[in-house]
Amino acid sequence: MSEETIFDKLIKKEISADIVYEDDIAIAFRDINPQAPVHVLVIPKRKVTGFDKLGELEEEEAGKYFQTISKVAESLGLNQDGYRIVFNSGRNGQQTVNYIHAHIIGGRQMKWPPG
Repeated sequence: MSEETIFDKLIKKEISADIVYEDDIAIAFRDINPQAPVHVLVIPKRKVTGFDKLGELEEEEAGKYFQTISKVAESLGLNQDGYRIVFNSGRNGQQTVNYIHAHIIGGRQMKWPPG
């Protein structure tokens, strides 16, 4: 079993967050160190340690997780001007929490290349 992360604690309501969406599959909340006017993280409620482990979710569960990411972006009003979705995976990908999480970043013009 992997070690408990801040996201595990958030799901168990042991710590608080500025939650913008929650259902039985996922939870979305504002990043505590935003990189843009809108910066929200979306995590599945069932723990997956990284993007490379996404196959540990049932197919339907993974599909609903990605639908939730889209739904949250729309609810934040990002559809008209666009936004970025980022998954950091592993050490070289700068993943700092061993729990899969999508960053929805928007509200300003993004730059390219990103890294």
